[in-house]
Amino acid sequence: MSSTGVAAEVELAIGGMTCASCAARIEKKLNRMEGVTATVNYATEKAKVSYGGDVSVRDLIGTVEATGYTAREPAPVRVPAESGDGDTVDADDELRPLRERLVTAVVLAVPVVAMAMVPALQFEYWQWLSLTLAAPVVTYAAWPFHKAAFTNARHGAATMDTLISVGTLAAFLWSLWALFFGTAGMPGMTHPFELTIARSDGAGNIYLEAAAGVTAFILAGRYFEARSKRTAGAALKALLELGAKDVTLLRADGSEQTVPTSELKAGDRFLVRPGEKIATDGTVVEGSSAVDASMLTGESVPVEVAPGDAVTGATLNAGGRLVVEATRVGADTQLARMARLVEDAQNGKAAAQRLADRISGGFVPIVIALALGTLGFWLGNGAGLTAAFTAAVAVLIIACPCALGLATPTALMVGTGRGAQLGILIKGPEVLESTREVDTIVLDKTGTVTTGHMTLLAVHTADGTDEAEVLRLAGALEHASEHPIARAVAQGALEKTGSLPAPEDFANVPGLGVRGIVDGHAVLVGRERLLADWAMELPAGLSAARTASEAAGRTAIAVAWDGEARAVLEVADAVKETSAEAITRLRALGLRPILLTGDNRAVAESVAREVGIAPEDVIAEVLPEEKAGIVKRLQDEGRSVAMVGDGVNDAAALAQADLGLAMGTGTDAAIEAGDLTLVRGDLRAAADAIRLARKTLGTIRSNLFWAFAYNVAALPLAAAGLLNPMIAGAAMAFSSVFVVGNSLRLRSFQATR
Repeated sequence: MSSTGVAAEVELAIGGMTCASCAARIEKKLNRMEGVTATVNYATEKAKVSYGGDVSVRDLIGTVEATGYTAREPAPVRVPAESGDGDTVDADDELRPLRERLVTAVVLAVPVVAMAMVPALQFEYWQWLSLTLAAPVVTYAAWPFHKAAFTNARHGAATMDTLISVGTLAAFLWSLWALFFGTAGMPGMTHPFELTIARSDGAGNIYLEAAAGVTAFILAGRYFEARSKRTAGAALKALLELGAKDVTLLRADGSEQTVPTSELKAGDRFLVRPGEKIATDGTVVEGSSAVDASMLTGESVPVEVAPGDAVTGATLNAGGRLVVEATRVGADTQLARMARLVEDAQNGKAAAQRLADRISGGFVPIVIALALGTLGFWLGNGAGLTAAFTAAVAVLIIACPCALGLATPTALMVGTGRGAQLGILIKGPEVLESTREVDTIVLDKTGTVTTGHMTLLAVHTADGTDEAEVLRLAGALEHASEHPIARAVAQGALEKTGSLPAPEDFANVPGLGVRGIVDGHAVLVGRERLLADWAMELPAGLSAARTASEAAGRTAIAVAWDGEARAVLEVADAVKETSAEAITRLRALGLRPILLTGDNRAVAESVAREVGIAPEDVIAEVLPEEKAGIVKRLQDEGRSVAMVGDGVNDAAALAQADLGLAMGTGTDAAIEAGDLTLVRGDLRAAADAIRLARKTLGTIRSNLFWAFAYNVAALPLAAAGLLNPMIAGAAMAFSSVFVVGNSLRLRSFQATR
């Protein structure tokens, strides 16, 4: 884009960041560009940038590079080969240089630290051996810190690398001066390991163990942090790798051809054999099978599919042979949309993290000033140059803002990734804040609490009439009709009888029902008025059943043959088996469930009774355009409202709600309007989603607390001379690893079953 003036978005992969202050600095530089709004994420090493006017992607990359870092547009996600080692090799290549420097640092630093700590190991000229071992650690192993510090200094900036570089070089150069010009190079000079500022013997002390030990500890922290960050993002990587790599395409002449999945186009028909993954979203046109969708929805029970049923790409055909017509391919598939939602969420920032980033951005200059102040304070109080220097170096080393920068991104990476594995998609960190506040949850009835399609619920028979015979005759007649109620009766009959005879002389009676001949019987199925037109009436028992059925909000259908009323069938939009349990779980989370529907009140209250919602919490006979108004009214009453829906008519209400939960089985409009998407059509997933979101938010807050607490507690100790620089380095490295490790605990989150 150049001068069109139209806003565009790009995601840049950022290289060279070593701490949260690096991310804050890049973000600040990008946001200074006219028409640019940028968010830089240290954990994911990405920048999400919205730009317009005369700004181009090349300009954005140039700004990042001028700041001292690298930037590029990420390459398309590459699905690894069947061997599974494609991406692993790349990831190992990225970590190899860091691992080599870490191994070098540890091997050489251990004897240096040991000689400094154990007087028995301090033989004649041991100081010179320490120098020989420490020099490669401070130069080669610590080179990334020095290089980054120099690059930042050229741009007038300071980061965590500046603190590490200045601290380790100061300790090393001090030791060189002491060895060559002080008393430390003399034979027999001892160097007891001390943790306080009590040493004040001038230039006699060396700090090679601090320079080498700090480098080793920080490299170890960075290495394990990098590995943990890779683990944190593993769920998204696994999600992207779910899809089938090849597909058996069915040509117009009936031949089969195996092609890469990327060559599929909407409208193509392809074959899915038992045990194979379905290549893309589509509709079954031939065959029937059980499809295992657990990798996308988290639901372990396979779903039966038949011609006309929709199937999702990356799910597993667990049963028979299927022929599927592709409806969505590439970036339009449900799998690709899920991946985009998860990645967008991981790139976001919570309000608390933005505060942490601002603190990290100005933290390094403050620390350098504090270190100089510490040095001056102890010198002014007569503690001696050695003690003052020790305290100043400890301040430089201990003050790592990395943990602050990792607090939110790592928790988001793990939480959203785990959610994707369970069929729960969280749109962004702002959503997490909403889940903590909501106290009311509004539930759309049709398709959310109920199945969304008519179902045969009960069969009431007259005395002496066989239920199986009722279903066989009524089902056969209804099977010839396209009416939703007729389809419900026919499907229920098929499930219970297995097969149905073909009707003869079939006729539809508009507004009343159907009639025809089945196995020689003259059969009527429909409203009671249809029977009256043929001089028949329901006996008392069946009439009572019809009255009770209609009072419960269900549709009652009369069945008669050979001039006599034989049965009443109950048909309704059935409540999902898990809805009552879901309502119980939502109440346990402190939420008040409200049922919202356009159906009449009798139907709504019947469903509410079945799932455990109080009559006063039922809002019925609401027009589609009024749903958002109902949510607004509840908000005006002081409630924080969550909304669960699945249809186009729910989109406005989902957008109006403080928290919108869209059923993934519903329409694209509803999913787009929701804050959380529940891939499987199980209302229990709503409770799981809120639990996971709250747990992720809790992890972010605990990460931020400990990161702040670490710096608040450690800096005064270091300034007071109560921390040896080497111990400070270990503590700093541990703080980052602790934050990442705390986030990784979210991987153990389990959906309730």
